[in-house]
Amino acid sequence: MIKTSQPLKQLPCPKASFLLGHSAYFSQDPLQFLCDCAEQYDGIVPLRLGFSQSCFLSNPNVIVEVFRERTVFIKNTPGWRAIQTLVGRGLLSSDGDYWVRQRKLTQPIFHQQRIAAYADLMVKASERLLHRWQDGSVRDVHQDMMQLTLEIVVQSLLSTDIEGEAAQAIAHALDLGMEWFARQQKQGFLLPPRFPLPSTRRYLAAVSAMDNLIYQLIRQRRASNIDKGDLLSMLLQVKDETDGSQMSDRQLRDELTTLVLAGHDTTANALAWTWMLLAQHPQVEAQLHQELDNVLQGRSPTMADIPALPMTQNVIKEAMRLYPPVVLIARSASEDYVLQGYKIPKGCIVMTSPWAMQRSDRYFENPLSFQPQRWQSDLEKTLPKGVYFPFGEGPRICIGKGFAQMEATLILATLAQQYQFRLATEQAIEPFPSITLRPKAGMRMSLRLRVSSGCGST
Repeated sequence: MIKTSQPLKQLPCPKASFLLGHSAYFSQDPLQFLCDCAEQYDGIVPLRLGFSQSCFLSNPNVIVEVFRERTVFIKNTPGWRAIQTLVGRGLLSSDGDYWVRQRKLTQPIFHQQRIAAYADLMVKASERLLHRWQDGSVRDVHQDMMQLTLEIVVQSLLSTDIEGEAAQAIAHALDLGMEWFARQQKQGFLLPPRFPLPSTRRYLAAVSAMDNLIYQLIRQRRASNIDKGDLLSMLLQVKDETDGSQMSDRQLRDELTTLVLAGHDTTANALAWTWMLLAQHPQVEAQLHQELDNVLQGRSPTMADIPALPMTQNVIKEAMRLYPPVVLIARSASEDYVLQGYKIPKGCIVMTSPWAMQRSDRYFENPLSFQPQRWQSDLEKTLPKGVYFPFGEGPRICIGKGFAQMEATLILATLAQQYQFRLATEQAIEPFPSITLRPKAGMRMSLRLRVSSGCGST
């Protein structure tokens, strides 16, 4: 690509320290740092994180261009190398021809008819959770959502029980992985991801234990040759169109782990933030309850009900605007590239943030206010691409987007029919940015059984 270009250093940027660059400011409060970069500077902001030359993007057109040029801007960054210790070379973290092949092989399992088959499973799992709840009890709702979505994903993927050894090993590895990644991120990924710190050894041991059980399930399924109708059975059957080859055990392991992370952790966090926002906005909660009562009249929701639940969907959409599952997306330039007239040198890390873009007053009126009604008139279609992207953007948009949206809508409809949630007092709910955005110390809420004309107790 031949274009006239200027060096990044000519652009204004925050003041940096001599040794660590902008890492110290980023690690102190990453969410505020990202918002400051988006608000105080225009388009492209040159940064230095540790020893890495970086830049932050806040211009929607530039963001879309980076997402579109997937062969130039790749996932070869310290953060992605850290994530690969968990998910390997699954769809989330792979690049190039390998990613293209895996995407083609995996795409059929997410066709609309395929994911619709899991709607009943999602509702039944939610109703089992309702039977464990009691009026007036105080629970960590974030933990409940993590358990619920893990139950759904292990049943959808593996046809195995949440209490099974494999499910527990997966949950343990994910929990340790989130803590470990956040620590690595705060330290600027200065050490190699497998540097033998005590926390790293504990985390990698948990991943190894998880792997052993996943490989055991794969071997058992291959030996039995039984189609259980779950996603693992579908992955075992898919074949490459060109050479007829199928996924190896390692490829299956990586895709399964990726799907667990994407289909469990992200949805659970989105729901937890949704319950918090509804508790803080009782008028919105009342509108949600009115829609559920009118449409469902106390019965269980189904896939067919989703189009008749626009308020329910808008509540989730607005919660994911304010609390996106992923707050920072990074790529590395595989070659020199001219972006908006400025030279992005090979190896430069380019970053953008759904958190910062989706909270910008340039694109949203009262951006910090929880207003699901803002989505009623097809706002998403009028926004520039690169402004609202909780599932990513461009050719690498999340393959499980439809599954996640259906799951969140059905869970919210099932649980909100029966209960109201109120935040327990004397707790500070602090967003904890790791691979995904979690509440740092959980989310304790009191449960109140609803009494309405269309809704009874389970």
